[in-house]
Amino acid sequence: MLRLVFSSDPRVLRSPPVSAFLTQGVSGKAVDFWSAWNFSGGPQSMEHIHDSDGSSSSSHQSLKSTAKWAASLENLLEDPEGVKRFREFLKKEFSEENVLFWLACEDFKKMQDKTQMQEKAKEIYMTFLSSKASSQVNVEGQSRLNEKILEEPHPLMFQKLQDQIFNLMKYDSYSRFLKSDLFLKHKRTEEEEEDSPDAQTAAKRASRIYNT
Repeated sequence: MLRLVFSSDPRVLRSPPVSAFLTQGVSGKAVDFWSAWNFSGGPQSMEHIHDSDGSSSSSHQSLKSTAKWAASLENLLEDPEGVKRFREFLKKEFSEENVLFWLACEDFKKMQDKTQMQEKAKEIYMTFLSSKASSQVNVEGQSRLNEKILEEPHPLMFQKLQDQIFNLMKYDSYSRFLKSDLFLKHKRTEEEEEDSPDAQTAAKRASRIYNT
């Protein structure tokens, strides 16, 4: 007959709660994407990923990043390293203003202070949309835009134009980027790092930890 033995001795090991099994093996990561876009210098902050023990892990940061970039343009634009590589490619195609405009609009939509919104809206307009823009983007309805739209800014005021630029990148430059030497070289570098002895040792160590 099976007997259940209960002990009040704290030294007796007890089974962990179910939630412990659900979360076991999932390492925490702290991701800090850029908080604002600076036209003169690009992203003001970079992504920092740390392992659960708090140490920096650049190898995990770039691991399989090309696979994520190739999955969708959205994934690419969510990754600071992906944005950096995409900008390098667009520079060679003389169309970097497209991704800069898209990023500026994303930054604008996060603003809440009306004064800051007015300043940012004017900056976006003068940089990308006006007839005298230094980095003019080609969007439908551009000829009808004027500075009157800047008087009462709202978070989605550039949304339609941003969507046009996104689709232009998605069905044009993005597909060429995935076939470019720049992307393929980065992919090969990742594969070489993954096949290195250090990477394989780390993978085996992680597997042992997970299975213990």
